[in-house]
Amino acid sequence: MYQVYVLNNTAGQKYIGLSKDPQDRLFQHNSGESRWTKGKGPWKIAWTSKPMNLSEARKLENKLKRQKGGLGLETLIHLDGS
Repeated sequence: MYQVYVLNNTAGQKYIGLSKDPQDRLFQHNSGESRWTKGKGPWKIAWTSKPMNLSEARKLENKLKRQKGGLGLETLIHLDGS
């Protein structure tokens, strides 16, 4: 099972991803193992979805990424209830 997650850093940037283990993935982001977040941390998990299969997780991840981090993203992650 996979979870979609949203990370925030101290500069107010967001990163959206998916993982089987969001906590382990957070460690990777903060240790510089991820190209997109390297040098931009520290990162904290702001939200995680409920567990879902890979297909559902990819659809949700893409839907959240299309929101460009604006109010649409905030609305979607609060409506999910996770």
